Amino acid sequence: MSRKSILGASFALLIASASFMAGPAAAATDAAAVLNHYAALAHAKYEDSLNTAKALDAAIDALIATPSEETLKAARAAWIKARAPYQQSEVYRFGNAVVDDWEGKVNAWPLDEGLIDYVDASYGTESDENALFVANVIANPKLKINGKDVDATHLTPEFLSETLHEAGEIEANVATGYHAIEFLLWGQDLNGTGPGAGNRAYTDFDTKNCTNGHCDRRAAYLKAASTLLVSDLQEMVTSWAPDGEATKTVTADPKAGISAILTGMGSLSYGELAGERMKLGVLLHDPEEEHDCFSDNTHASHLNDAVGIASAYTGEYTRADGTKMTGPSLSELVAAKDTALDAEMRAKLTKTLDAMNAMAKRAETVEAYDQMIGEGNAEGNATVQAAIDGLIDQTKTIERVIASLDLGTIELEGSDSLDNPNAVFQ
Repeated sequence: MSRKSILGASFALLIASASFMAGPAAAATDAAAVLNHYAALAHAKYEDSLNTAKALDAAIDALIATPSEETLKAARAAWIKARAPYQQSEVYRFGNAVVDDWEGKVNAWPLDEGLIDYVDASYGTESDENALFVANVIANPKLKINGKDVDATHLTPEFLSETLHEAGEIEANVATGYHAIEFLLWGQDLNGTGPGAGNRAYTDFDTKNCTNGHCDRRAAYLKAASTLLVSDLQEMVTSWAPDGEATKTVTADPKAGISAILTGMGSLSYGELAGERMKLGVLLHDPEEEHDCFSDNTHASHLNDAVGIASAYTGEYTRADGTKMTGPSLSELVAAKDTALDAEMRAKLTKTLDAMNAMAKRAETVEAYDQMIGEGNAEGNATVQAAIDGLIDQTKTIERVIASLDLGTIELEGSDSLDNPNAVFQ
């Protein structure tokens, strides 16, 4: 999700210890090497995200130029492929302010899709929290935002990012990024916890045989969102280049840099993924709480988040072209102080990945993620819960790693769904 819990402020976990790596100078040198490799992996992940987004953009061009079942299918496949490297990069959030400040442009969720395009009557017609709940900018070139008239005639990348995204200071007004594109490619998933994803027709983009009206503006919006995704990802590739802002920041101070790695691992493991993205949906049995809710790709996104968490520890990453990257790792730094703790951390990361892979296999062979979290689905719920349990358990060891490396006080993201479940139902 973007930066805030749906249910309000998160409850932080505080881990305290003494000074950082109080020992030989070699420890700091090792930390510097780990951080340089951590930055190189970030650059590779964002570069892969950029390249797959460019392929998605090309597939969208083909869909708009020649709308058909084939070009729509190809664009959807390109979107799914683009999600994998990006989700593996999410571990760079939380500990790196440059990423967290930027992330809302590309991966904010959940979104009120009625802001963008037509929706089914079951969606509703108004919201007490969002005046733009059914604004449908594709159908309406004139809008009111905060009581002011806004000209939406030209659906440009600048209009989407500067005027429409989070319009009215409402986080659910997500107008840009992967999920806005996902909605335009799939449409709403109206199946609840039954089988099936979104099923938008390719004719929604066909100006010669248009369904649901405004096909030219729908195509313009999709192209603008895709163009913007490419430019936003380029920004992060530049930031993680050897002389980029993010790389300079994370490598400037070994203690702060290693803290950033573990903050990202722990916060994504616990508050964000185990809590807001997974446990909340299991508690509410609500398909609206799945991350890739239009495409039914949630299982893959959660799995790739877990892969990214492990990668931050092991220093290993398999690039989109199959090239494998390895280098100085946090694992080696921990092992130098406590081999048993390193073995424990690796074992728990593996156990979580096993549970995530089991969940993904079920999604691909039995039922989609939104069906798994449905009420009364004991086996599906248990499959998701096993992955949640793995994430929670590995966070406990992340806390022990923080203490072992003498990193001072680190605050990890929490979640009402884990820390105060009763609040979920209030």
